[in-house]
Amino acid sequence: MKNKEEFMEEALKEAKKAYKKLEVPVGAVIVKDGKIIAKAYNLKETKSDTTKHAEILAIQRASKILQSWRLLDCEMYVTLEPCSMCAGAIINSRIKKIYIGTSDEKTGAAGSVLNLFEDFKFNHKVEVEKNILQKPCELLLKDFFKKLRDIKKNDMKVKK
Repeated sequence: MKNKEEFMEEALKEAKKAYKKLEVPVGAVIVKDGKIIAKAYNLKETKSDTTKHAEILAIQRASKILQSWRLLDCEMYVTLEPCSMCAGAIINSRIKKIYIGTSDEKTGAAGSVLNLFEDFKFNHKVEVEKNILQKPCELLLKDFFKKLRDIKKNDMKVKK
């Protein structure tokens, strides 16, 4: 059976797919009984849809596989701390535990900006474990945003 670092590696593979499409490189996998049942990466830009975050897409795919909106006894591995929309979906889908690669100081809802998992009284409690393969998750995001700035800088030069 894979360990948490190996599952996060799978989420990183998904994030790299997003990177190639110039999407913010976030990947998510959902695991049940030690096996990956769903994988996803951000498609917000590609689909022009605010809700196409890796976590939401992974939840939708896992729900389809299990034929239930309740993802009981499932765990999620995600490369970046979920936003409030995704944290809400994680709580509502009844995911047991979430493993987070790196923090999101601008929109993170697992402790960075707010903490939906601990600071509020919901009918379902999600366990949270942070900083799984933090460096590679962080570096992928930093590299992506540097690349994006370089692309924009070059576009500005072409337009002059």
